[in-house]
Amino acid sequence: MPIEQARHFMQAALELARQAAKAGEVPVGAIVVHDGIIIGRGANRPIGNHDPTAHAEIIALREAAATLGNDRLNGCDLWVTLEPCAMCAGAIAHARIARLYYGASDPKGGAVDHGPRLFEQSTVHHRPEVYGGICEDEAAGLLRAFFADKR
Repeated sequence: MPIEQARHFMQAALELARQAAKAGEVPVGAIVVHDGIIIGRGANRPIGNHDPTAHAEIIALREAAATLGNDRLNGCDLWVTLEPCAMCAGAIAHARIARLYYGASDPKGGAVDHGPRLFEQSTVHHRPEVYGGICEDEAAGLLRAFFADKR
């Protein structure tokens, strides 16, 4: 994928992360792309929705599934500003996402390249292609600034 296109999609996810931060949520944003078109968007909303599953990825996957009218998102890509947790990685596998692009690594809570490395487990039925570090500095900077303000 051309670097300009990669930046374009990650910038859309970063804008959603900024919106989450303004709402007092951990700044994580996600989009689902199908045939070059954004079909699902999500910003973290666990606090606002009173829902521990309202992570940006889950919200974006739900919107994309509704848009396509299918629980399987074959041929879709997910762009997220932070390495997904175990819950979100499981949802990504169940949705059959083709490619996962993420910004900042998450050594504590991530489950793709850290922690349980979910997609490497023999029991996972679907493994997307994974590309990390897209606009990593900007994504990590949003998180650092958010948590610095909380201290």
